[in-house]
Amino acid sequence: MEKVKRTIRDDFTQEDTWRMFRIMAEFVEGFEVLSKVEKAVSIFGSARSKPDNKYYKLTEEIAYLLAKEGYAIITGSGPGIMEAANKGARRAKGHSIGLNIQLPMEQKANSYVDTLLNFHYFFVRKVMFVKYAKAFVIIPGGYGTLDELTEALNLIQTHRIPSFPVVLFGSAYWKGFTDWLRSEVLREKNISPDDMFLFKTTDSPKEVVKIINRFYNHKR
Repeated sequence: MEKVKRTIRDDFTQEDTWRMFRIMAEFVEGFEVLSKVEKAVSIFGSARSKPDNKYYKLTEEIAYLLAKEGYAIITGSGPGIMEAANKGARRAKGHSIGLNIQLPMEQKANSYVDTLLNFHYFFVRKVMFVKYAKAFVIIPGGYGTLDELTEALNLIQTHRIPSFPVVLFGSAYWKGFTDWLRSEVLREKNISPDDMFLFKTTDSPKEVVKIINRFYNHKR
């Protein structure tokens, strides 16, 4: 029995060792490809939104306007809001980037992606979203969208990355979340009053662009 246990342990150790090379390869490829992008905006939202959904259409407009301003558009490359954002970038003749994730239920990249990178590890992919983005635009979505939002806010809050605009699009959708932050999280002093200013909320595609441009114009 002891021999069997030792063999299982050794195989697991060996597997982890080789896994490191795969992780390194994903980082290297991501850095090499995306380092050529001068400025980009990462757009997040639900993969389940259909083309007739109002946020799909608004996301396409947001991406279109941002691409016209010279921003590349980065998404998770999938359907729904991601497709809408890549579509808007393509329509504006901007650079449309997709960071695809390999899932048990295979996610195929949408047809509007110009530059595609495939990732096995979520955490490597998340580094790419943050490292090469000048801003995050958060469209209504689910757990994945919330994950990207809260990680960005945490990284800015803890000064692990330089501050950049985080824009919540769709005030009605995000109202419950922002009200909860004020009424519960802030009241319990789990965040500081200034942390409520780490993001902005809007319902206007043009205002999204203004918020981002205003932030960088003030920094010059």
